[in-house]
Amino acid sequence: MFPVIKTPAAVCPLCDGTGWKTVSASSHAPKDRRVARCDCQLRERTQFLLAAARIPRRYEHCELSNFEHEDQLISLHAAYRAARRFIDGYPSDKTGLLFVGNAGVGKTHLAVGIAKVLIEKGFECAFYDYAELLKQIQESYNPDVQTTELGLLRPVFETEVLVLDDLGSVRPTDWRFDTIRLILNTRYNDSRTTVITTNFADKPAAEGSDPDAPRKSESFAMARTAARKETLGDRIGERMRSRLHEMCQIVKMEGSDHREEARKATTREVS
Repeated sequence: MFPVIKTPAAVCPLCDGTGWKTVSASSHAPKDRRVARCDCQLRERTQFLLAAARIPRRYEHCELSNFEHEDQLISLHAAYRAARRFIDGYPSDKTGLLFVGNAGVGKTHLAVGIAKVLIEKGFECAFYDYAELLKQIQESYNPDVQTTELGLLRPVFETEVLVLDDLGSVRPTDWRFDTIRLILNTRYNDSRTTVITTNFADKPAAEGSDPDAPRKSESFAMARTAARKETLGDRIGERMRSRLHEMCQIVKMEGSDHREEARKATTREVS
């Protein structure tokens, strides 16, 4: 067995490959030395956590530093400040955030930006799209699929900060109600932080559409819901909406759809 020899380029000049560097305890006592984790180890951990965070490629560019909030609507600037306060307070305050607003106002951008800053501080974060997560869980029931439901849900339950994107994006069923109830209740009971985005207004469910409410006829419930825009209560149930109010600070965002504006600008350039 040959020993592993590091080339000079692979050895950190600060720690000489040990992972620890010597620092002065204070400017008043320069001879009093102690050791601390070397920056090279912190960079490696950051890269590891970032790779494990599952941030989709389309959102890799999202940073808090490039979130456009200056000279924008008041709600976007307030949302940015809420994101900054959340980061400054974590982990002393583990209350999550629920970003509510129309498509394209920057909810996911802020959520990913938050995750990246926390990762740089050494905290574990994971990004999951709500619809894709439910799809993967359902596929795990197929005996030909190697992944188990528990294997899929364990990181969702246990990651320090979960980013759950586009909550309510698929129509509710009893199974979906039960699944989101399991996820949110488990994280709530374990005092873990969740950052959530949704396109649905944070309002109660229509009478008869809440799975926890007294049942009315299906036709009545469908007609009642169709008469107005669906709400977060319609999509996840009133009990879970109430739970979110315990888990998260509600941050409402208003503005134009940036993605639609970008598409229109591209069309104009082409034409």
